[in-house]
Amino acid sequence: MDLLLDAVCIVDQSGRFIYVNAAFERIFGYTAEEIAGRNMIDLVLPEDRARTLRAASDIMAGEPKFSFENRYLRKDGQVVHIMWSARWSENEKVRVAVARDITRRKRAEAMQAAMYAMSEAVHVATDPFGLFALAHRIVGNLLPADQVVVAVRGEHDAALHVAYAADQAGLPTDGPSTRCLEFCRAVVEGVAPQRNDEEAGDLWLGAPLVAVDGCIGAVSLKRRAGGRPFSDEDKDLLHFVAMQMATALERMQLHTRLRRMAQYDNLTGLPNRALLHDRIDTAVAVARRNKGRLALLYLDLDRFKDVNDTLGHAAGDQLLQAVAQRLRDCVRDADTVARLGGDEFVVLIAALTRQEDAETVAEKIRAALAEPVMLEGRALTVSTSIGIARWPENGDGAKDLLLIADAAMYAAKRRR
Repeated sequence: MDLLLDAVCIVDQSGRFIYVNAAFERIFGYTAEEIAGRNMIDLVLPEDRARTLRAASDIMAGEPKFSFENRYLRKDGQVVHIMWSARWSENEKVRVAVARDITRRKRAEAMQAAMYAMSEAVHVATDPFGLFALAHRIVGNLLPADQVVVAVRGEHDAALHVAYAADQAGLPTDGPSTRCLEFCRAVVEGVAPQRNDEEAGDLWLGAPLVAVDGCIGAVSLKRRAGGRPFSDEDKDLLHFVAMQMATALERMQLHTRLRRMAQYDNLTGLPNRALLHDRIDTAVAVARRNKGRLALLYLDLDRFKDVNDTLGHAAGDQLLQAVAQRLRDCVRDADTVARLGGDEFVVLIAALTRQEDAETVAEKIRAALAEPVMLEGRALTVSTSIGIARWPENGDGAKDLLLIADAAMYAAKRRR
């Protein structure tokens, strides 16, 4: 029996070990002397004990079990998956069982399932936090950790910012420690998976988030001191997960940039004509539901061509950017300032309280734009022609309101 690769166990009627062969120590970590007299159920993972006891009762009732699977805790604390075949000996009043270690097979199956699920997840997640949470749920059983942290580089700086931090159950945790961020930085700088098994400290495993343009962050796992060290298989799995996460993040960032390019003016950062139409239609729907009002202010800068002709187009661009900022400062966050092109701007005043409020905002804009703007060492003053359209008096949708406001603007310009 000691030459067999599978463990052979004999337990008495009360479930205590009477005999184990040599393979038992290789699989479970205990010698025959250490395990003699111990109760079998004490070694079973708590989550599997109830069904294991039911199976033992069936065996003792004369019903042999073949290919019964459960999980045990090794002497070193690691979990092993076991496939049992067992029968009851009525003459000897003992259970005789053969145990095969299927941990590698079960892990390979779980890893394959996790990899497939991660590949699917990158197409399901719609935002970075959702992606990180989904990845955590998928690999949480394979890579249990006391804390999972994802740190990514900021769009406008190289600093790492914590985008996700959760405990083993997926619940948010306080900000990661300085040591955690230092470990994440080391992973990013090394652009390779890293493992830190300090004898007296926490255990760390990290993998970089590598995109086409370089390393954009890192995902790290922490186990408390004294926990099971991370293995090479753990490192390979986290590396795969990190690659999938990086691909999904890169795709999300590309979609964000494309969406912004489609909806915002590149020079001023203001909503463009397409987004303005959507904002107007939404504001009209809200005003109709709430029996409210709204107004559109159509603006055109006076003699803007002179600035381009005398100071150059670069100066003209700076002027447009300054005008855009001053317009933002004149309205509420709920209102919209958009650039239609050239020197034409539109201000959507949502939830208008009084009819005369539109003229009040227009005067505020004229006063703000009249303040000097420094361009090429010269102080320029800007004037503007403003046309106003109101809902519901002047139209029922974006197209009608813009036409009325545009016509009013040109009428104002002719009067100057």
